[in-house]
Amino acid sequence: MREFSLPALYEVPSDGNLTDLIRRNAAQHPTTAVMARKVDGAWQDVTATEFLAEVHAVAKGLIAAGIRPGDRVALISRTRYEWVLTDFAIWTAGAVTVPVYETSSPEQIQWILGDSGAAAVIVESPGHTATVAALRDRLPELREVWEIEAGALAALKASGADVSDAEVDERSGLANADDPATIVYTSGTTGRPKGCVLTHRNFFAECGNVVERLSPLFRTGECSVLLFLPAAHVFGRLVEVAAVLAPIRLGCVPDIKNLTDELQSFKPTLILGVPRVFEKVYNSARAKAQADGKGKIFDAAAETAIAYSKALDAPGGPSFGLKLKHKVFTKLVYGKLHTVLGGRGEYAISGGAPLGERLGHFFRGIGFTVLEGYGLTESCAATAFNPWDRTKIGTVGQPLPGSVVRIADDGEVLLHGEHIFKEYWKNETATADALVDGWFRTGDVGTLDEDGYLAITGRKKELIVTAGGKNVAPAVIEDRIRAHALVAECMVVGDARPFVAALVTIDEEFLGRWAAENGKPAGSTAASLREDADLNAAVQQAVDDGNAAVSKAESVRKFRILPSQFTEESGHLTPSLKLKRNVVAKDYADEVEALYRG
Repeated sequence: MREFSLPALYEVPSDGNLTDLIRRNAAQHPTTAVMARKVDGAWQDVTATEFLAEVHAVAKGLIAAGIRPGDRVALISRTRYEWVLTDFAIWTAGAVTVPVYETSSPEQIQWILGDSGAAAVIVESPGHTATVAALRDRLPELREVWEIEAGALAALKASGADVSDAEVDERSGLANADDPATIVYTSGTTGRPKGCVLTHRNFFAECGNVVERLSPLFRTGECSVLLFLPAAHVFGRLVEVAAVLAPIRLGCVPDIKNLTDELQSFKPTLILGVPRVFEKVYNSARAKAQADGKGKIFDAAAETAIAYSKALDAPGGPSFGLKLKHKVFTKLVYGKLHTVLGGRGEYAISGGAPLGERLGHFFRGIGFTVLEGYGLTESCAATAFNPWDRTKIGTVGQPLPGSVVRIADDGEVLLHGEHIFKEYWKNETATADALVDGWFRTGDVGTLDEDGYLAITGRKKELIVTAGGKNVAPAVIEDRIRAHALVAECMVVGDARPFVAALVTIDEEFLGRWAAENGKPAGSTAASLREDADLNAAVQQAVDDGNAAVSKAESVRKFRILPSQFTEESGHLTPSLKLKRNVVAKDYADEVEALYRG
């Protein structure tokens, strides 16, 4: 058994709650822009004073509508300014926010609203309103439904005009640090989602220590962050609360279809994303360079960036020749990539899945360091992350200051600290299974090095044991294969089988470009090309790259290209884009069998 801890850098208030932050900001930074919202296509700043006033106005409306202290209020919306506004208004009214992914199915929405006992729900669109209306007779505790796009927030402000400031102040001060702030339902790769109760203390411990440890990234009045992750996900919530705690300017984007344009207009100094975002940035830049006849230059620049980053960790650092090449490519290539990312940032934080060493070195090599971290809903997002000044690429960093990471004898990662969740809502059995003697059992398998840097090697329940008795952690090779521009998802199989194989889906965004470059018919799809020799050869390159990271016994011997991508809508991905392995295995059982025939 091995463990590592770091002392806390932030003292959690003994009483009080997250609403204290917006009052403090208005008092200490009244004219500082703490938010930015899109108005007629342009970013409009919101000062700390203005944000506090708007939060209080919406909270008054909630109080006037009969929302009581401790009531659960659900929030179904994309990531937008109104999400953050409403979240703080719910807390200010003394209630508890229950976020719901806006892509959730009616069955999922019914379960979350019913299980949480939500007294009210704030939805974004008419579609959401219609979905909730169809479920209303099965939700006896639901009293109110408000729709953002129908002007609900303005209506709440108007209806709460007679509620006194004193009553709002009283309500906002009722919750203490150990009271629930939110119930976040785990997206769940199996079974029904569990309601994870996160307290105000959890958020203070999490966000306070993140901001202190990464202080150069959270300079008030200078730094800014663009939130494009789902606000319903705990990682998105970390961004929201950390930005307010710092405070730094926070902007929200509902989707990532036009992310490059949004980054260039908002110009954030800090980006938080999942590995797929950074993979897309790299693959898009490479594909554009190839289309412009500059593919060889880009590839040489990428190799130089990776070599430069690796040399930073070596004795003596980069050689004179490498520094010279790096300087040339900074002007030719790296500067353009910085512009794509907004032009002002030097750091990003990545979580949700492993980034991969090659991509990590590439981004650090171009002067845009991606700090990889690790966490779960139960740990209020990040429980480990790479510090800005001591990055170890290939790891998810050191423990959150004030917490402990322990590796059990069987390799499971155990966590302890003030950021660990309180309980699963109305589920004592699951709580008792997850929290043992004050330690949270993550279900993940990992290692700690001599400096306390954590590396995640897989999931206990996802370990594959081949017929030959070889234990295989699929995450390592899957991440390497998925790094290829053509690959959308990869799922390794082989439990009780003679060898390891894989199911692969093709990225529809890049398939059209690849098809045109390789003389395939216009409008070609993965379904029409899955047996194509050239496409299979390209995927084989990705598989070969993945195999280079593992032993021969763990390597993928065969693969099959599937006719379509895994999506949340198809039921194969969670809202946080994790594979539902059991669903994929069931739905594609024939494809798996085909891998082992003959």
